Amino acid sequence: MTDLLITESIDEDALKGVLGGFNVVYDPKLFLRHDDLCRAVADVPALIVRNNTQVNAEVIGSAKKLVAIGRLGVGLDNIDMAACKARGIAVYPATGANTQSVVEYVLGSTFVLLRRAFFATPDVLGGEFPRAKWQGREVTGKRLGIVGFGAIGRALAAPAAALGMEIVGYDPHLKAGDPAWSQPFGKIAALDLDTLLATSDVVSLHVPLAAETKNLIGRAELAQMKRGAILINAARGGVVNEEAAVEALRSGHLGGAAFDVFTQEPLSKEKAQVFAGCPNLILTPHVAAGTAEANRRVSFMVAEKIRDHFKK
Repeated sequence: MTDLLITESIDEDALKGVLGGFNVVYDPKLFLRHDDLCRAVADVPALIVRNNTQVNAEVIGSAKKLVAIGRLGVGLDNIDMAACKARGIAVYPATGANTQSVVEYVLGSTFVLLRRAFFATPDVLGGEFPRAKWQGREVTGKRLGIVGFGAIGRALAAPAAALGMEIVGYDPHLKAGDPAWSQPFGKIAALDLDTLLATSDVVSLHVPLAAETKNLIGRAELAQMKRGAILINAARGGVVNEEAAVEALRSGHLGGAAFDVFTQEPLSKEKAQVFAGCPNLILTPHVAAGTAEANRRVSFMVAEKIRDHFKK
């Protein structure tokens, strides 16, 4: 009998070491075969997934013996949490294990998009040397607006401040007097979203996808942003209206953008055409949290949580 089903990639050391005592079925492409997934999970007490496996009501309904789910990451929008709660199924995300990776992605994107010179490679290879064309801006002295001041937003604040950035934040779930706004390097101004967008040079999104955050940044919000501002979405696809963002980039109102997440993953050819030829745009395949180091931390954390669940 299978004790544990793993439907996406996991660090091999965590699999062999921490989960060595389990009877494991490891099929890292199973998420692509929904019907096979429903059959495979039927008599399995534990499941480990990443973000591609859709643990919906059908899957949970098929999993008659399921009591624990490990999520190799932090977002839970691919798991039907209401169905899990109704069944008493424990869900274990890898909270905090990939925070540093996301922070570094945001900072790296900020440098690239503000400086712009890193997009000059085709010109240089083509025999041109247009120095004035690629004159960029410094990070120091810019205002960073962090939308969603949870664990990742807070972790981003300190290194950004150390670079000389002014940090402001928006989070409707935190009151203005919440201790989270008082960081070791100083107090962070808690702003409303409109003010943050209108005054920030760089806006970084760190919110889950929910009814209240779907299209949180649409045409009206993009129009509110400072001309030349940078937008970074390493949170969830659907938080930004992508078509509106592309329009703002093409018009020159938005100075640059980095999208690691999309409403459709992977992009279809038709969807990809929306972004084709767009200036000052970085597109990455949902890898902001996916460094080698983060993968190892995430894998060990989730493996240990699943192991410990069955030791209780």
